[in-house]
Amino acid sequence: MTSDVPKLPTGFGRLWTAQTVSSLGDGVSHAALPLLALTLTRDPMALAVVTAVGTLPWLLFGVLGGALVDRWDRRRTMWVVDAARAVLLVIPAAAAALDVLSIPLLAAVAFLLGLGGLFFDTAATAYLPDLLGRDPALLERANSRLRSAQTAASGFAGPPAGSALLALGRAVPLLADAVSFALSALLVRSLPAVPRPVPQARESLLRQARAGASYVFRDQLLLGLALRPAVGNIAFLAVETVLALFAHDRLGIGAFGFGLLLTAEATGGLLGAGIASFLGRRLGTGTALTCTAAVEGLAILGLAVAPNPYVAGLALAVCGAGMGATMVLAPSLRQAVVPAHLMGRVASTSRMLAMCAAPFGALLGGWLATAYDVRTPLYAAAGLLLTMTAVTSTMTSNRQVEAALRAAAPADDPEHPESGEPATRLLPSSG
Repeated sequence: MTSDVPKLPTGFGRLWTAQTVSSLGDGVSHAALPLLALTLTRDPMALAVVTAVGTLPWLLFGVLGGALVDRWDRRRTMWVVDAARAVLLVIPAAAAALDVLSIPLLAAVAFLLGLGGLFFDTAATAYLPDLLGRDPALLERANSRLRSAQTAASGFAGPPAGSALLALGRAVPLLADAVSFALSALLVRSLPAVPRPVPQARESLLRQARAGASYVFRDQLLLGLALRPAVGNIAFLAVETVLALFAHDRLGIGAFGFGLLLTAEATGGLLGAGIASFLGRRLGTGTALTCTAAVEGLAILGLAVAPNPYVAGLALAVCGAGMGATMVLAPSLRQAVVPAHLMGRVASTSRMLAMCAAPFGALLGGWLATAYDVRTPLYAAAGLLLTMTAVTSTMTSNRQVEAALRAAAPADDPEHPESGEPATRLLPSSG
């Protein structure tokens, strides 16, 4: 890749603004929904339900949602979904104002917001490569900016804003999130149109969904890209489950210090997203992905042996940087090599694998901490991450990446058969 990369098109600025505004609203509701639930009940299981149901759409409808997105106009899908989410949030806001808000209503809203997120995120992932002409360098730059803005809006600005708005009234943060979705819908509606996915042979939705999943599992590069977040979620959820207890019992820090630890991780994520393109150019995308995965594993190992909060904060910042870079490089590569008519299904299949893996990580972390020691889940997570890095290193090597990019142009042939076979390229088995 050369330094004279074409400029991002004007439409990308509107997409970036829309996703930034929407991410800010997500951060507001991410903090406000649990706090709202806490005003209604102190039952831990009821609180857990409100948090957990937001992930269920990915587990239940992930691949089918991707198949639907591959049938629909991606831009229209995005703005209709955000408009629907804006209207949806008016319902709990009105219920809160009328003092009839309930846990079942909050759970239903969380589920529907998650379902909307499934369609919006999948459509946005499929729309971006069409907007940028599937240029790998442009995709890395665009995903870097999108990831940085998302982290800043939903990770830094949104949660404290949600807590502050809740102090003004229970309906206020919900209305603020509704406004963010409405603004996003208007911006997305103004985006340039891109060609609609070419209609495939008349097949059932289930068969088309199965074809998309098969494409991932039978393609070595795409499978490697999907395995990393799946295994990574097991490891990171194992850490997240015990992190507060580890910080209190082993590092001797309280609630404020724990917040600083999380801020350190988010700060590292911003840095990683910012340097992802540089790493891809200097090392090659495949080698860069292997290095960032190894950095994550070594950073968690450093966290496990951290003697004080300062070392722990540094370890989390380094881990966040590795994650931030990975979450720019991997999606950009996937968007560059996957045929347009399969993009929704491939993206949703990969995301569903990661979401399905997360609960196992939480259970693993809790069991290891109970059976052994609070540091044990951290050691186990580091081992998982480093093993995953070794296993997938040849699957996502520079040689594999270069072969996939060379084959990407014929892969986008509108006449490409809907067979579920990764027949567009034969990737070498080693590199």
